[in-house]
Formats: sequence, C-alpha cells, structure tokens
Amino acid sequence: MKKLFTMAILFGIPFASLVAQNQENKLNVLDLPAYEQSVKKIPSKELINLEKQIPGIVLDIKYATPNNFTKQVIYKEAKAFARKPVAEALGETQKEFLKLGYTIKIFDAYRPYAATVKFFEIIGDTRYVASPKTGSRHNKGCAIDLTLVDLKTKKELMMPTEYDSFRKEAWAEAEVSDPEILKNRTTLVQVLTKNGFRVNKTEWWHFDFLGCSGFEVLDIPFEELE
Repeated sequence: MKKLFTMAILFGIPFASLVAQNQENKLNVLDLPAYEQSVKKIPSKELINLEKQIPGIVLDIKYATPNNFTKQVIYKEAKAFARKPVAEALGETQKEFLKLGYTIKIFDAYRPYAATVKFFEIIGDTRYVASPKTGSRHNKGCAIDLTLVDLKTKKELMMPTEYDSFRKEAWAEAEVSDPEILKNRTTLVQVLTKNGFRVNKTEWWHFDFLGCSGFEVLDIPFEELE
C-alpha cells in the first residue's frame, strides 16, 4: 500500500485508482528489490543502459519533457534501458544501420508501470496504450520506440508521421505515397525484424523484442537503476 501511495505522489495518479487497479489485476509488478533478486537468479533479466551499451545511438526521450501526447513530464531523467538480450539485439541492429549511413534515435524504451497506468487514464484506448491489467512490453524492458538519423545531415529520416501520432497514417502498413518515406519505413522495419523485433501494427516506431518470455512487469524509476 505504501508503494502505491508513492506512485500516486510521483506520477500524479489518483491513489484510489491505483488501489483499484492493483486489487482487480493481481498483476505481478516487481519493485527494485524484487527485480534485483530476479537478476541474481537469471542475469539476462538485467536492465542495460542503452546509451552506454550501444555506440552512436541518440536519445530523444520524449516523456522526460512535456513534448509528448500527455503534455506532461513523466520521467525525471532522460534515459533508455532495456533487458540484456534486447540491448544485445539492438546493438547488432545498430551495426547494420551504421553501414547504411544511419544511426538509431530512441524515443522510449523501458517504461515504469506507473507511467502506463497514467497513460491509460489519459487515453483509455488499448490500440495506442497498454492496459494496466496486463502491463506492456515497455514495462518489461522488451520494447523500443525509435527512428533513424542520417549520419551526414544529423537529421531524422522522414517517416509517415511524427512520434506518438494517433493518426491512421502511423500504422505500420498504412499506404505511403512518398517513395522516400516508404523506403525509410521499410528499411527501419526490415532491419529490426531481421534482428528479432516485431513492429507494432498501429505504430511504425514501436518494436517489440520477441525473446522476452518470462520477463516480469517492472515499476522502477530510472533514478533507482543507477
């Protein structure tokens, strides 16, 4: 109960809502001590700081700023973490993109469960945000939101929409009339798919790692991880 109260204070979520969710869902959400115990048993469950692990990636963590669909600052720190096998696969993906003249820009990666609860209260549409009843692959450290940056120009490649767009044009298989944008999206999806990721059907930027069976939902703020 104390943990739920802390979440309510940190994220501005109604305390009664968190209590109701917890009682209804019976979801196994790990805090820092429980996560640390899980890593001792299975080292591959470790959350890796992607900026330190993968050379050349760019961070643009939207939820550490008000420049996101909530118009609120959700994270206290602009960091990106993912489980060890996800980080390793993303590292191999980055090597391929670098050969093509691109680098990865990350918008979001591991997302504390409390943020997912807040997103659902704002949107309430499970096509675009996860249900608190199940949590998301972001909460498990197994999903990455990203795009590509041209190494020469330092500019983002043109994609069908901006990040976090709720328009149908953002769907991964939406029709694209501009050949350059189509090429960029196709390259992004193909290289990530080759390395063990699957694009979300309603978000061209969202990629789930397929090798995360057994990884738990986590609710650990970034500042507690390092």
